[in-house]
Amino acid sequence: MPARVSPARVSPVQVVLVHGIRTSATMWRPQVAHLRRRGVGVHLAELPGHGARMDETWSLDEAFTTIDSTVRRAAESGPVLLVGHSMGGLLCAELLARETTPSVAGFVAAGATALPRGAGLRGYRLLLRGLRVSPGNGLWLVRRILAATLPEETRLDFGAGGYALAAEDAALASLATLDLRQALPRLRAPVWFVNGEWDQLRLHEREFLRLVPHAELVVVPRTTHLVTAMRPRVFDAVLDLAIASIARPDGAD
Repeated sequence: MPARVSPARVSPVQVVLVHGIRTSATMWRPQVAHLRRRGVGVHLAELPGHGARMDETWSLDEAFTTIDSTVRRAAESGPVLLVGHSMGGLLCAELLARETTPSVAGFVAAGATALPRGAGLRGYRLLLRGLRVSPGNGLWLVRRILAATLPEETRLDFGAGGYALAAEDAALASLATLDLRQALPRLRAPVWFVNGEWDQLRLHEREFLRLVPHAELVVVPRTTHLVTAMRPRVFDAVLDLAIASIARPDGAD
């Protein structure tokens, strides 16, 4: 049975988790279990066309609305640490720059330091379209990669909510409309960029750090883009650090 958390140790910080493209809120299962053992409030944002909302059409506006409403609900219970992976991290960064978005106490972006436009985005979309017309929509390749890179304890979490193949291309296309060069400098809360050493989305890591000079960069060795599942305990430790920084901003014990 999970260890009971005494009331004195329960954190007032509320964590909002936003998944990446193709996957769903199930990708956060290791983090949800860890945070709940600590007595931390956890709130999951399920984006349109993904997971339990697979039958919906992808909409960038609805994705922003989903994240915004999840943050607002979480903020009713305490300061919010917003955490996004990949596309989720990029969407969160754009949303946080808007004046109408509720403020958060901290922001963790995992695998989300690439500007989604240009030849790189076009090439990735072409690759995924090729997989879509291959046998089984290319899921055989996805499963083989996950089997080779993820530990058994987290391997099934990425696909447990299904794969959002129908929404994938539209979601990628919509990312090209984001203006992250304008959005990132507006981030005022503490920021942590977390990347795997072998993450292809480290492409503009230096520019992200230039645009958000107060951000901290955490690079996890021998880890791919799926840092939350490949090294879940390391990522949990980053969340613990962020929560501690928010709960005790003066560094007091």
